[in-house]
Amino acid sequence: MSQNPPSLRPDLAPKARFDDAPRPGQPTIGMVSLGCPKALVDSERILTRLRAEGYAISPDYTGADAVIVNTCGFLDSAKAESLEAIGEALQENGRVIVTGCLGAEPEYITGVHPKVLAVTGPHQYEQVLDAVHTAVPPAPDPFIDLMPATGVKLTPRHFSYLKISEGCNHHCKFCIIPDMRGKLASRPAHAVLREAEKLLDAGVRELLVISQDTSAYGVDRKHDLSPWKDGEVRAHITDLAREMGKLAQGTDAWVRLHYVYPYPHVRDLIPLMADGLILPYLDIPFQHAHPDTLRRMARPAAAAKTLDEIAAWRATCPDIVLRSTFIVGYPGETEAEFQTLLDWMDEAQLDRVGCFQYENVAGARSNDLPDHVPAEVKQDRWDRFMEKAQAISEAKLEAKIGTLQQVIVDEVDDQGATCRTRADAPEIDGNLFIDAGFEDLAPGDMLTVEVEEASEYDLWGRIV
Repeated sequence: MSQNPPSLRPDLAPKARFDDAPRPGQPTIGMVSLGCPKALVDSERILTRLRAEGYAISPDYTGADAVIVNTCGFLDSAKAESLEAIGEALQENGRVIVTGCLGAEPEYITGVHPKVLAVTGPHQYEQVLDAVHTAVPPAPDPFIDLMPATGVKLTPRHFSYLKISEGCNHHCKFCIIPDMRGKLASRPAHAVLREAEKLLDAGVRELLVISQDTSAYGVDRKHDLSPWKDGEVRAHITDLAREMGKLAQGTDAWVRLHYVYPYPHVRDLIPLMADGLILPYLDIPFQHAHPDTLRRMARPAAAAKTLDEIAAWRATCPDIVLRSTFIVGYPGETEAEFQTLLDWMDEAQLDRVGCFQYENVAGARSNDLPDHVPAEVKQDRWDRFMEKAQAISEAKLEAKIGTLQQVIVDEVDDQGATCRTRADAPEIDGNLFIDAGFEDLAPGDMLTVEVEEASEYDLWGRIV
């Protein structure tokens, strides 16, 4: 069991899991999935199609006839990681197909790795399949190659990411996601709800709703209506969350919202949390608090108003947990602007916080801004920010000692059970550990625990 390190990158998905062994003679494809949960969902969709065509999925290079590398291009450091993964796959296997966000820049990839078989961009599923068919022809056995109703899932079986839209209409200067993934494209509401229903019927205990901008869901569709059950449902995040919560109530499952942009209508989600339909948890990327910094980022510059919104959310739902990510060392950030961010953190008292040091990304408009912050200053500000965030987290978790918490079990080993409370998303938040009486627990179990001990990021408790 491991504790959550304070430097955990908030943009990473859990490590992909592969469970099924191939049948003799079955063509086999390896998958390396890098980056965020949205990329992990893309990997799941590709592998679902491949499984349906009779391919087996290999967890390593050596057992595969070819390897797909689903890349990340969010930061230059992520690009470097993707290039390294492609190089490793070429060395270990030799037959490599590249897809994902970095695939939007094929010359960038082939300039370093000219021997890759094909390069496709993000969510270009058909092109990936065409490349696989060329490299490794399918050989399906319809009597053996059965596909579960949920498709291939790369997460543990008790939770699943559910992507409701693709792309983003914002133009933040530090971000190139709209260039890689395009403008907002929302799925029809009934299609999202059908997938949620399938996942819950298959035993998933937690749905993690993701997109580039969850609160903008349906804007591109003009919030159109879809037939659902005995009526209709609107393509709007409030309606979608309500219906998803109703589905989850049937199995006592959790619904958790990620990447929620702080639009005014987000306040309409809070009563759903207070009523227990969805988890009282909001993942909102505030990025900074000083209005001048936010303006240079091309983001809404109303941090004081945001504090009022946070107060209103807490008044409606006192148990709400707020997670966010921030950037320090953005071009032009002065010491006074950074101090404003620290002061804002004192007032906001966010529960879960991740932080990036700003770095240039090829193609981002922020690269051309004046007054870039020296590396040593960025590191100092990151250290001070995380010290502040850690102190807030430590105090909030200390206050939970003696309380009863509903938890979900993620892992069980010979040392104990690693669980999460309703306040904790997989990988990016903390854990609750049980080290006595855990022997009969299994991943996906939900139980009530009394908190006995706390650290800066994690809790320990006993089963009640």
